[in-house]
Amino acid sequence: MPERKRKITLIRSLIGRSPKQVRTLQALGLRKIRQSVVHPQSESLRGMLATVGPFVKVEEVKGS
Repeated sequence: MPERKRKITLIRSLIGRSPKQVRTLQALGLRKIRQSVVHPQSESLRGMLATVGPFVKVEEVKGS
């Protein structure tokens, strides 16, 4: 069974955000607006996305 993955794109600026939110986005690998990264789906990823939900767009990656 293929591993499920999520594509995460930063859509809003980090200016004025709490330090916890900025560190979470940096840990995801997002530094610039419209930058995207792909991560395997996990419980820790879900928790991180709950912290920064309004600033990112999350899509499921199709394929392998």
